[in-house]
Amino acid sequence: MGVFMFAGRLTQATLRALDWIAARMLSPEDMPAHQRTGRRGEEDAYFYLRQRGYTIIARNYRSPHHRGELDLVGWDRDVLCVIEVKTRTARHFKPAEAAVDRHKQRELSMVARDFLRQMPPSCQWRFDVLAVYYELGRSRPSFELFQNAFSVAYNRGFADSH
Repeated sequence: MGVFMFAGRLTQATLRALDWIAARMLSPEDMPAHQRTGRRGEEDAYFYLRQRGYTIIARNYRSPHHRGELDLVGWDRDVLCVIEVKTRTARHFKPAEAAVDRHKQRELSMVARDFLRQMPPSCQWRFDVLAVYYELGRSRPSFELFQNAFSVAYNRGFADSH
C-alpha cells in the first residue's frame, strides 16, 4: 500500500510540475479565465477519480477523424468510462452537468467510437459526467459524479460499428 501511495504522490507531483512549466511557457494571461478554470478542474477531477478507484488511461484524447475531445478515459473496475468534466465557479447558473446537451453527447460519442476501436469488442463501457465546482469561500472544490450519465441509443448502429 505504501508503494502505491508514494507512486500516486510522485505522479501528482510530476503532473503539477509539468503544469507549472506549461503555465509559464503558455502564458496564462493569453488563456481566457474559463479555460484556466477548466484546466484546473480537469486536473482536480483526475485525482478525485483516482481516489475513487478509477484507473485513468487517457487524458484529453482527440480523434483525427472527429471534432472534440474526451477529457478523461479510465477504468472503474471492469467498465471503461469516458468522463466529461464540467467545471464551474458557481452553481446558481446552469448546472455543470446540464452543459452536456444532445449536441455535446453526439460529439463525445463520435470521438469515443474512435477510441473504442482500440479496445476489445467485448469491452463494457459508459459515459460519466463529473461536475467540479470552485465556489467562493471554499478552499477545496466539490464534485458531483454522474455515472452512466447518458447513452448513445439515439445513435443507431453505434455498437455495431465498433
